[in-house]
Amino acid sequence: MLAEAHGDGDLVICDVVAAEYFAVLLHEDKFRETLAALGLSFSGTSLESAQLAGSIFKQYRREGGPREHLIPDFLIGAHAQTQANRIAAIDCGYLRRYFPRLRVLKPS
Repeated sequence: MLAEAHGDGDLVICDVVAAEYFAVLLHEDKFRETLAALGLSFSGTSLESAQLAGSIFKQYRREGGPREHLIPDFLIGAHAQTQANRIAAIDCGYLRRYFPRLRVLKPS
């Protein structure tokens, strides 16, 4: 899937995804090697993305959304919608509902 997606544009990970990586393996050199090997680059979350994530998360909780999804999930979705043009994700339901303009790629 990464090879196909790479043909459509840059592949990036946001700071939340980077933090999840570092929670497992605290080694910056290995992180950079992994990004390079996969053809990925790092893109920090913008203020616009953070505002969108907060707004959508507030709506999610107001509508009775369970604590299954937390603000980091919405930061990832907002980053993808405002700073990229798609996201690869296994859990697509909340992304499709709360980020309807976002193109969601589901890994096989």
